[in-house]
Amino acid sequence: MRGCVIRIKRISSRAGVVEEPVVTAKGYQLADPAHGKHKHHANNVKTLVEAAALIGRGFSMRMRAKGKPPSLIVPKRLRIVRQDEAPVG
Repeated sequence: MRGCVIRIKRISSRAGVVEEPVVTAKGYQLADPAHGKHKHHANNVKTLVEAAALIGRGFSMRMRAKGKPPSLIVPKRLRIVRQDEAPVG
């Protein structure tokens, strides 16, 4: 895929909320499915490009909405938005 990653969105967010990736001082939080029941332990990356690459390898991403607890979202429920896909204007 071409273009710089500018956003990672959840497909079908919870009703009435806009969810954003969780980002801490350590970076964006992702979870490795290879860890089985312990996959919820965070793997942190600093950029959306790194996060998109891990999502492409099957990692889940922790996302949250204002006033809601964060949740782990599986790759098939995420959309990587790239600069060349963004609407003009």
